[in-house]
Amino acid sequence: MLVAAGAAGCGGTGSAADPTTTIRQLRQFRVVFPEGFTRAQMAARAQTVAKIAERESHRKVKLSGTAYAAATAKPRAFPGFGAKPLEGFLFPDTFDFDRKTTAAQLVQNQLGEFTSQWGRLNLSYARTKNLTPYDVLTIASMVEGEAQVPSERPLVAAVIYNRLHARMPLGIDATLRYGLHIPPTQSLTQSELHDPTPYNTRLHDGLPPTPINNPGMAALEAAAHPAHVDYIYFVRKPDHKHHYFTANYQDFLQHEAQYGY
Repeated sequence: MLVAAGAAGCGGTGSAADPTTTIRQLRQFRVVFPEGFTRAQMAARAQTVAKIAERESHRKVKLSGTAYAAATAKPRAFPGFGAKPLEGFLFPDTFDFDRKTTAAQLVQNQLGEFTSQWGRLNLSYARTKNLTPYDVLTIASMVEGEAQVPSERPLVAAVIYNRLHARMPLGIDATLRYGLHIPPTQSLTQSELHDPTPYNTRLHDGLPPTPINNPGMAALEAAAHPAHVDYIYFVRKPDHKHHYFTANYQDFLQHEAQYGY
C-alpha cells in the first residue's frame, strides 16, 4: 500500500440544537512509511500524500516534502545514543495527519514511536559482543536493506555479527547503494564497487557511518537477537528474494556461479 487517505469525518460535543458547542474535527488523512524507507524516501512520500490531501479536501495543507526534509535535516540527541543524524530513528509506520499538521509534528510522532518501540528491545546479547545501541540500529538497517523474507532477517544479522567478529569486510551492497544513491533495481558497476565512499563495506572494515534506512521492529529484533549460526557468506537466489547462506567460501563461490553471478 503506497499511500492512503482517511475517510472524511466530523464529530463534536453538545447537541445539534446548540451549534455553538459543536466542535468540528478536521478531515483526517494518512501517510504510510514502509519499513526500510530512507529519510529521502519519506520526504518524497510526505510530498505525495500532501498533494493527495489537498486534491481531495480542496484545502491547502501544511505538510510538504520540503518541510519534512528540513525537519529531519539536523542531528538530534537521543537518550543512550548521543547526538545523531535522524536516519534510522524515523520509525516506519502509519500516521494520521490533517491540513494543520506540520512536518515537525509528524517527525515528532515518528521519533516518539521509535523511542517507544526501542524501549522494548533487550540489548544484553549485543552488549556481550561490544556493540553499542547505535551499532544495533545500524545493523538493523542493513538487515532491512538485504532481507526480503522475514525468516532470513536473523540469518543476515548473524552474518554481520560473524563478519564483525572475524574482522572481515561486511560486503553489504545495500550500504554502497545508499552511499551512492543507487536503487536496488540498478546493477552496480565495477567502478561503483570500488568507489571510496565510507558506505562501501567492501572496501572499509566495520559498520557504515550511519544507518542506511529506517528499520522496523522485526529488523530491530533480528539485529538485537541474531541467529546462532556460523554463516559468513550469503548470495541471493535467482528468485531475487531468498538467499543461500554458508560458512564455506568454496561453497559460496559454487552457488554464486550456479546462480549466474
